[in-house]
Amino acid sequence: MLAAIAAGWGLSATVQAQSYPSKPVRVVVAFTAGGTTDILARAVTQRLSEKLKQPFVIDNKPGGGGNIGTEFVVRAPPDGYTLIVNSVGPMAVNQTLYKNLSYDPLTDLVPVVQIADVPNVLVVNPEMPAKTLEEFIAYAKAHPGKLSYGSTGVGTSSHLSSFMLSKRIGADTLHIPYKGANALTDLLAGRLQFMFATIPSVISQIQAGRLRAIAVSSVKRSRSMPDVPTIAEKGFPGFAAGSWFGFFAPRGTPATAIALLNRSVNDTLPSLEAQMVREGADPVGGTPEQFGRFTHEEYEKWKLIVRESGATAE
Repeated sequence: MLAAIAAGWGLSATVQAQSYPSKPVRVVVAFTAGGTTDILARAVTQRLSEKLKQPFVIDNKPGGGGNIGTEFVVRAPPDGYTLIVNSVGPMAVNQTLYKNLSYDPLTDLVPVVQIADVPNVLVVNPEMPAKTLEEFIAYAKAHPGKLSYGSTGVGTSSHLSSFMLSKRIGADTLHIPYKGANALTDLLAGRLQFMFATIPSVISQIQAGRLRAIAVSSVKRSRSMPDVPTIAEKGFPGFAAGSWFGFFAPRGTPATAIALLNRSVNDTLPSLEAQMVREGADPVGGTPEQFGRFTHEEYEKWKLIVRESGATAE
């Protein structure tokens, strides 16, 4: 009798694995529509919908620096039908930045696959005379306390990248946090002098000459902007403060669903490569295990930076 029940359970699991997904899949984005996370999520989910013959529907749940959407997925049933495309902030920064999170994204979510690395690019208003990182450093040091930089919020990658650079070059700069894209608006208007932004969010402004790209924050040069040097190669070894994006699922999601999603995303990335590089993202892919190790390493790195900066969201 027990053998028959066990066999039935095994058959049921096999049938479920073969039929997944058998209904629409919700893909949460913890930020507003039109941002880098949203753009990447929509590009990949469109291909997943075509490949797996079920709708993968984006559900934007912004707020709390990404915490609202992230917690929603943490609390969702672990059945493979609620996923999240998340980024460095909610996954690797917010545990240190927010003192009273009611969940741990590194244990309450499981990695599925990394979609892309997206370097931050140091951009300045064209009215600033600096055209190279060396000139930017000299200008910042010659004008202590006079340069303001914007960010998309306290503790975000854009904030902490500027903090890291200011500290490494020994410059006294002023941080002005914003919500959403307002920082870019003020940078374009000349009310800010510089900021770090993800390449997809500013590449069109750079190409149009409304912003000047000085350097990128990644270890290697971006494939999207190969002529722009890295900060590391300009005399600051180890400087790495980029953004990254990938799929996660609630803890307990069936391994068969994770494996199928991982394989499907890896299969679709080559067809998106040219588009992603053109828009400022470097496709990654890989296994869930690789992505899991990477997110833990990122948490350890950003924990030290957040504490050093004194940033807190509460």
